Amino acid sequence: MIDLFSDTQTRPTPGMREAMARAEVGDEQSGSDPTTNALCGRVAALLGLEDGVFMPSGTMCNLVSILVQTRAGDEIIVDDQSHIYNTEAAGAAAIGGVSVRALPTRVGLYTLAQAEGAIRVPQRTAPRSALISIEQTTSFSGGTVWDLGTMRAIRDLAHARGLKAHIDGARLLNAVVATGIPADAYAAGFDSAWIDLSKGLGCPVGAVLCGSRDFVTEAWRWKYRLGGALRQSGVLAAAGLYALDHHMDQLAEDNANARRLHAAIADAPGLAFDETAGQSNILCFSVAGLGVTASAFAAACLAEEVRVRAIGEEMIRATASLEVDRAGIARAGEVIRAVADDLAARR
Repeated sequence: MIDLFSDTQTRPTPGMREAMARAEVGDEQSGSDPTTNALCGRVAALLGLEDGVFMPSGTMCNLVSILVQTRAGDEIIVDDQSHIYNTEAAGAAAIGGVSVRALPTRVGLYTLAQAEGAIRVPQRTAPRSALISIEQTTSFSGGTVWDLGTMRAIRDLAHARGLKAHIDGARLLNAVVATGIPADAYAAGFDSAWIDLSKGLGCPVGAVLCGSRDFVTEAWRWKYRLGGALRQSGVLAAAGLYALDHHMDQLAEDNANARRLHAAIADAPGLAFDETAGQSNILCFSVAGLGVTASAFAAACLAEEVRVRAIGEEMIRATASLEVDRAGIARAGEVIRAVADDLAARR
């Protein structure tokens, strides 16, 4: 099986398993797990922020960031294809009593003008605009990389209007290797930001959320309330340290493999790509021109042992990761093209 469903399908490499097995551990809740402390310090330095806290998932990073920086009845601003809006079980609303304003986008990028228009004028009858989030790179809209200047302009607008600015950095490091812009340049001035360990970096679980020391103190309080506090988390943190030492080059290869797949199927009949396709490790394309649903297209690929993900009625997402090498990408391209050729011939 060539699995392009998500980069969450990665499994720990032998070297990572060895690092986990020999990790020095303590009690995370008492601040005495040295490996977890080392990981949090390293990621905070990577992002140029004061402190960090290990989280079981990126979803918890987003939720905790919202809970720390808003109050019940507030509103946050995101894009309409964001992970926060689509696949976090409405945690902000269910747990924080916070509404979500989703800005319409094509590839997950909203404009400065959209952001400015979405920030509410303070009045007693409206929710308070409290936080704006940028997802770098975009998840469900093709792995598009946000422009640094636009990110900073939105950050500055948020601060000028009294909002907090947050980065969902699930694949921030894919943007780093794609552009050569350091992670701390992207995160500079943002109130909260995080990176995921369990996607392209290949760890079995975990993420690190960063911000000011005061922010992390409150993030820890919410982590505990939500049942996310751990004990000997160094076993998991060791995987993160290993990945930062050994898997960063793999992120560049993943990005390159997504471009290779794009090149292999760009002119396949009935497939349509956005102009930003292939910027990082995610490739999205529409199958509407073939007259079939995305689910049907994905099923046809799966029958040939290539697994892709249906996103909505017409979009397919294929995600490169360390689980699929160049030969696998080449085979995936052959299968996707063959399925497209077959479906186009039937029309």
